[in-house]
Amino acid sequence: ILAIRNHLINETPRVMYVHFHGKGELTALAQTLKSALARSATPLAPKAGSTPAKPTPDQEKTFQILQDLVGRKGNMAGRVLQLSIPRAEVISEISMVVPPAMGMAIAVNFETVGAKVATTGDFVLIADEVNPVIRELHAHGIEATALHSHMLRETPRLFFLHFWGVDTPEKIASGVKAALSKIATK
Repeated sequence: ILAIRNHLINETPRVMYVHFHGKGELTALAQTLKSALARSATPLAPKAGSTPAKPTPDQEKTFQILQDLVGRKGNMAGRVLQLSIPRAEVISEISMVVPPAMGMAIAVNFETVGAKVATTGDFVLIADEVNPVIRELHAHGIEATALHSHMLRETPRLFFLHFWGVDTPEKIASGVKAALSKIATK
C-alpha cells in the first residue's frame, strides 16, 4: 500500500482511494487485485444493457469552448470531457519507466452543471510546482482537495494535487490553463 487518501471533500458517499504497487507473477497479481476489488463496492463490469450518455449539442459547445480556452484537446467519456496531459520528463520507479497512461499524466475532467462546469482531477507535480499551481487554482476559485504521493521511489519525486471547482466555463478554463502554465508538460 502506497497511499490511502481522498480526492474530494464532503462527497456523498465518502470515497477513499488506495494506491498500491505489486510485483510478481501475472496470474497471482491479477487474482490478488480481483480479490481486493471483490471486497469493495467497485463494479467489475458495466451494467448489462447500459450505454454511456452522449453529450447534448449545448454540452458539446461548452466542451469545445473549454478545449479552445485551455488549449488542449480531450476525449469524451459519456458526458465528461477528459484531458490527459503528459509531463515533459520521463518518470520511472526504481528502474522501470512508468508511462503517462499508468497514472503519470495530468488528468483534468469537466462536466456541465446547468450553465456552469465542474472540474476535478489531479495535477502530477514536482515539488517546485506545487505552491504555484495551488495559487493559480485558488485565484480562479478552484479548491485544492488533496496533496499526496502515489509511489515511494519515483524519479523525479512527484506529488499529486487533486482539485474541485464549479463556475463558468471561462473561469474554470482560465484557472486550469493558468495552473498548467506552471508545470513542465509536453
